[in-house]
Amino acid sequence: MAITNSPKPVLQALAASVVFFGAFMLLRPTESSTAHPLSTARARNAVLVELFTSEGCSSCPPADALLGRLRQDLGNQGLNVIPLGFHVDYWNSLGWRDRFSSAEFSRRQEQYARALGTDGPYTPQMIVDGGIEFVGSDAARAQSAIIDGAGQPQTTRIELSVLADHPRFLDLPVRISSSAKGADVMLAITEDNLVTKVGGGENIGHELRHTAVVRELRRLGSITDSGNFRADVPIELRLDWKRNDLQLVVFVQESPAGKVLGAASVSLHAQQR
Repeated sequence: MAITNSPKPVLQALAASVVFFGAFMLLRPTESSTAHPLSTARARNAVLVELFTSEGCSSCPPADALLGRLRQDLGNQGLNVIPLGFHVDYWNSLGWRDRFSSAEFSRRQEQYARALGTDGPYTPQMIVDGGIEFVGSDAARAQSAIIDGAGQPQTTRIELSVLADHPRFLDLPVRISSSAKGADVMLAITEDNLVTKVGGGENIGHELRHTAVVRELRRLGSITDSGNFRADVPIELRLDWKRNDLQLVVFVQESPAGKVLGAASVSLHAQQR
């Protein structure tokens, strides 16, 4: 049983282990032209799946495994799943400090708790398109929520083009049209294929593998009264990030923790410098 260290009432979640097999596949965009455009992505019924997790939580590894499989498994069925793994920091005082954790991510989960009317933050928690939450290891619930989300009318279109002229610096042109005037435009940078050998806490002695770990979350602005958003976003890649495992995710969300109205992602996997 996973017990959180939140200052608010906490839902105790017992997560059933879910084991998945099969190879993980990455989309490989084509690199071309002297400006090095890496790829272009257009949102089309994409579904944003957020997992709030921690390396200090013994119930979280099955949820981490599920997040790692959703993109491929449902992608094979024609669904565009965009995963985000948010590692919270309120487990860090219980024997193991999660190196991917952030107080910012814990605050985001607290905002969801207020918006969705839950008893408080807990791990593992999965939230689909900002509006449906459940225990993060519930594969059947996740699949049902994602299928429902993919079938919703598309009200937001997002176009991303990544340009690179330096190994560590990128330019991300973002073009959005949406009926959601005033909604937040958010950028998340995620990294796949991360491994930690845990030396303390509930998962001591275990090797944990993570997908779509959020390395950076940034608000870019908001949808204008004309229903548009345009920006050329500068991005600096940290030296400890593995470029070929990075995804850039842009999503539009009713603030501060409301419904996600559109999302798109682009991979840096094909970039070679």
